[in-house]
Amino acid sequence: MSDLPNGWLAVKLEDVAIWSSGGTPSRSKPDYYAGNIPWFKTGELGPRTLMASEEHISEEAVNSSSAKVFPKGAVALAMYGATIGKTSIFGIDAATNQACAVGIPDAISSEFLYYFLVSQEKGFTDAGKGGAQPNISQGIVKAWPLLLPPRAEQTRIVAKLEELLSDLDAGVAELKAAQKKLKQYRQSLLKAAIEGALTAEWRQHNPPAETGAALLARILQERRARWESKQLAKFAEQGKTPPKDWQKKYPEPVQPDTTGLPELPQGWVWASIEQIASNGKYSLAIGPFGSNLTVPDYRDSGVPLIFVRNIRSGRYGDGYTKYVTEEKAKELCAHSVQAGDVLITKMGEPPGDADVYPENQPVAIITADCIKVRCWVGLIRPEFLKAVINSYIGKKQIEPITQGVAQKKVSLGRFTGLAVPVAPIEEQDKMISLFSAANTDVAVQEAAINLAIKQSTAQRKNILKAAFSGRLVPQDPNDEPASGLLERIRAEREQDQRSQSRRTRRSAASGACP
Repeated sequence: MSDLPNGWLAVKLEDVAIWSSGGTPSRSKPDYYAGNIPWFKTGELGPRTLMASEEHISEEAVNSSSAKVFPKGAVALAMYGATIGKTSIFGIDAATNQACAVGIPDAISSEFLYYFLVSQEKGFTDAGKGGAQPNISQGIVKAWPLLLPPRAEQTRIVAKLEELLSDLDAGVAELKAAQKKLKQYRQSLLKAAIEGALTAEWRQHNPPAETGAALLARILQERRARWESKQLAKFAEQGKTPPKDWQKKYPEPVQPDTTGLPELPQGWVWASIEQIASNGKYSLAIGPFGSNLTVPDYRDSGVPLIFVRNIRSGRYGDGYTKYVTEEKAKELCAHSVQAGDVLITKMGEPPGDADVYPENQPVAIITADCIKVRCWVGLIRPEFLKAVINSYIGKKQIEPITQGVAQKKVSLGRFTGLAVPVAPIEEQDKMISLFSAANTDVAVQEAAINLAIKQSTAQRKNILKAAFSGRLVPQDPNDEPASGLLERIRAEREQDQRSQSRRTRRSAASGACP
């Protein structure tokens, strides 16, 4: 080919390595898995060099199955499932399961083959799409095309790759360390906000018109007064005289359990989720269960639904969700959400992520794995409640009330007793202002780091692409061309095959096992 780099040759993977696959000894025989032979599965592939396996098998297991031991320096490639395209070099003699294609390089080095396979990961993944379980065959692997450089240039390419990728990895490691520190800072910021440290200086110069404790007491009194007024109206409508001690039937909201929680600043008070929720009919709700809302109800337009993924990402509407008809939304009005409602995930690993439904979004419906809290106006700001639930105080309380095995969930009944600190309303507003400003700075830094990591990924792809197209290092006219290398390798393979055939015939003639 005229566009090939000088001395290069278009070949297939089967031309540069001897390929085979492994096997899985019978699991019904525990002794097979009590040996000393390392046995790798596809889930272990990915690191450049593998030095230890999760499981080991015995020699009897190898002899009784299609498993085989490959030499140190062999290169394994995952062919099945979610790990398609993952690859590693064996740093030890080892066996594999049948989901690994293993190449023993002869026309290229182990390192060159490894980096080439890394560069082709997306291609292998795409080749495996289409079935119930994505997979590629060993035939696909063997027929996979590559451009073969001269042996000397392979060495130069690997050396340059390791230099560039090492620098790139170091940079990415620093970016991820910074990412982790920002995440820790964000949690520290949340802690300072909901414990009052963020507004401590402001609080000294701004005594509240009404403390959090007085505010809560006033709202709870107002809440009871509203209930009594409604009850009296019912009695009057029915023409009945209020029975003796009818006020005692008032459903007192659950008290918060503050065991193990920190001491609050002066003027603050603990309240339960139920105490701070609006007294409206649907102020506390979870999404509809069972046949009330199923996939066939979903539409591409109409009234938006809110899923766990929306709460976690903070993205609502448009392409981020599904919809139901206006008629269906009326049936599900008990689960409706409006701007300013606090939304919490009631399932996940772990549950308990919170967000505030934005002002620019229409009325929506929460789905089964979400909780809605509509705060009592003037008692607690939605952004303050969101901060509390997302902080260590929220996580600390949600963890012990999470139940389930396959899916961990928090019930609404258990959630309503969560303790929430209530600060004077002016201090809540100040905290939200300070926290939002600091959080914006963090978000800007996080975005810059994410962009840099994304650019590093693109740079890695460009480096690998340059390496295997002859543009990473200069060609040397004194190098033996790849065609000569390949002729020699083919001759060596043919000689090995003839030798093996002679050994097999001699063994057969003598009656010995080959």
